[in-house]
Amino acid sequence: MFPSLFLSHGAPTLPLTDTPARRFLRGLGGQLPRPKAVLVISAHWETAQPTVSAVTRNDTIHDFYGFPREFYQLRYPAPGAPSLAKEISDLLSKAGLASGIDESRGLDHGAWVPLMLMYPDADIPVLQLSVQPHLGVAHHLRIGRALEKLRGEGVLMIGSGSMTHDLSEFRGQSLDAPAPDWVNGFADWFSDRLAMRRTEDLLDYRRQAPFATKNHPSEEHLLPIFVSLGAAGANWRAERLHASSTYGILRMDVYAFFDAAAGTPR
Repeated sequence: MFPSLFLSHGAPTLPLTDTPARRFLRGLGGQLPRPKAVLVISAHWETAQPTVSAVTRNDTIHDFYGFPREFYQLRYPAPGAPSLAKEISDLLSKAGLASGIDESRGLDHGAWVPLMLMYPDADIPVLQLSVQPHLGVAHHLRIGRALEKLRGEGVLMIGSGSMTHDLSEFRGQSLDAPAPDWVNGFADWFSDRLAMRRTEDLLDYRRQAPFATKNHPSEEHLLPIFVSLGAAGANWRAERLHASSTYGILRMDVYAFFDAAAGTPR
């Protein structure tokens, strides 16, 4: 059974920038069994209700501006999986979660940036699932729980966001600038609570975690971790696979979530 993952996808420049996170993601796909499909819960797709993409072939969405031309030439033309999209929508409905299907949306950079590194051949079917920031973290944990069975069907579920994401603090820092205490303090609190399996603390992170609202002025980039956590089931366990930072303010942590009874996936 696959673990569910949370990836910090960083800036759109990540595929062409040499960083510890890029090097880690380039090797991550080879450490996992080959999935039959990848479902990405992306911070860059917000909708009123959970919505899953269902296309035959994914377009590459360049949902950013102000970058060098070469980044707009990147393409990740992975196939879609319309039949799996229908199954996902049905699972959400059975859990009492109204959902929709989008038959035109391609892959935003929350999906294609990490996948370009993990699976560069773009030959594995990919779908996206949206987030609903107005519905909060418990809602996203519930989404993950509803989709738990997909992990046993060869589907790799990836929550793609960022462990920290206060872009207002970017001041032209160097790529390898050290992370300030307010960035590391938040990431370390999350790591500790995940290690202790403190679900209730995590759901209350906005009140309990140090510098929570500073690192996440809005929640969309942290919500995917709750879907991934939920997909591991009630008896979940977390393993931090990678920790680094870029530009000082972006912690690039990566986590795997799995059923504790099944042991650590290798």
